[in-house]
Amino acid sequence: MTGRAAGDDLRYDTVSFLSDYGRTDEFVGVVHSVLHQLCPGVRVVDVTHDVPAFDVRAGGLALARSVQYLAPGVVLAVVDPGVGTARRRIAVEVGDGASVLVGPDNGLLAPAVAMVGGASRAVVLTDTSHHLEAAGPLFDGRDVFAPVAARLCAGVPLEEFGEPIDPAALVPGLMGVSRLEDDGTIAAEVLWVDRFGNVQLNLGPDDLPPGTESVELRLGGSRHTARRVRAFSEVTPGGLGLAVDSYGMLAVVADRSSAAEELRAAAGDEVVVSVLGEVGDPAVTTAVQIGRAPAPASAPASAGDPTSRGEVF
Repeated sequence: MTGRAAGDDLRYDTVSFLSDYGRTDEFVGVVHSVLHQLCPGVRVVDVTHDVPAFDVRAGGLALARSVQYLAPGVVLAVVDPGVGTARRRIAVEVGDGASVLVGPDNGLLAPAVAMVGGASRAVVLTDTSHHLEAAGPLFDGRDVFAPVAARLCAGVPLEEFGEPIDPAALVPGLMGVSRLEDDGTIAAEVLWVDRFGNVQLNLGPDDLPPGTESVELRLGGSRHTARRVRAFSEVTPGGLGLAVDSYGMLAVVADRSSAAEELRAAAGDEVVVSVLGEVGDPAVTTAVQIGRAPAPASAPASAGDPTSRGEVF
């Protein structure tokens, strides 16, 4: 994400907007209109509004996947089940002013901030002169975050929106961390299932031994073999593949069908992975077990703890 070119009329000309608002109600359209009224000419890019309702973790992961590809400007992110409470409303500058992320301080922004190298400054949005008057406190996307985003684009300095805070004090996001078990298996987690049914795991290609050709997937007593592939078309009809996806993570995939439906897997499911065979090795039976992951602990474990289930951004 790079800064605005010198001489342009706006400080930022693009707002990238992500939420769990959906498209059934008027919420997204109203936020668009507030942005355009307060900063005529600003462009709004809808990243997605189909984050599952109230799912801060899913929203944070979607934002982290997207942020390095978003246009320079303001990122407006709203997945805010704590709206109307004492949770903080924040704006976070990254890249020494290249872009600013605006939203609730509930862990939603933290993974994306980490993905682009960390925050240079952050403020709590305490100056209500930059907010809209509202009959109630339950639509901060319209009444607080959109006005702040618009005025940032128009050139209002970050420090005018409220009190500065230490970026290190922002609420962290949590993502499950894979761990190597004593029996050689890897305890992993389903991070995301996309609309095509591809099942992204919290594993990178280097987390499997070099030369791994296939793994076995076991769910509820049934077993499925997934073979390493580079493209969907390499998956045999009716079979499953294990591919490096467009974000560099390992994903269970199928060719023109849903791997998630085949596995009955959903985001948050625990996955235990082991190798079925390696290049040049005889077949050795191994398994991937998929089941609902345990509920996270009330406080995140240390990232350096090999038994940790959460990685803090």
